[in-house]
Amino acid sequence: MKRVFLVGYMGVGKTTIGKLLSKELDVEFIDLDKYIENRYRKTIQEIFAQKGEAKFRIIEREMLREVATFQDVLISTGGGTPCFFNNMDVMNQLGVTVFIKASVDQLMSRLLASKNVRPIIHNKTPEELKDFVTKHLAEREVYYSKAKLTYPTEQLESKGQIDETIKGIKEMLQGYN
Repeated sequence: MKRVFLVGYMGVGKTTIGKLLSKELDVEFIDLDKYIENRYRKTIQEIFAQKGEAKFRIIEREMLREVATFQDVLISTGGGTPCFFNNMDVMNQLGVTVFIKASVDQLMSRLLASKNVRPIIHNKTPEELKDFVTKHLAEREVYYSKAKLTYPTEQLESKGQIDETIKGIKEMLQGYN
């Protein structure tokens, strides 16, 4: 039985890496945010807007606990998932957690390209975004650093760089499954 959880800041590449890595590991891929959206038939943005962050985090915790019981699965979590309740402890108890890590500058580059689809940052100027990411990442790394494994990734722009990342994480996981 394999159960892998990818954690890390928004824009770090958890979904991109997760989809490809799950194929390499021959396990099902679950994006926790998409799982929530399918279950509630609303986007994460709509849930946030209608119910607020506190209620969303309760929903997220419940859905995490549900998917954490599945076998042979790789779960890409939301950027905030490990930072609420005892979610990180649950993931560490039930599987292997991998912190996908990138620098603020690398995250900025990725987030500026996808700003409109991320409600928490869509109205920020590049300067405001950098300040936000720097502060927010520092707060969240306390939780991310509890992961069993950490994989630093700076470059995910080319297929070769992505393939190298998948290979590196797969090698790290071999000692755990």
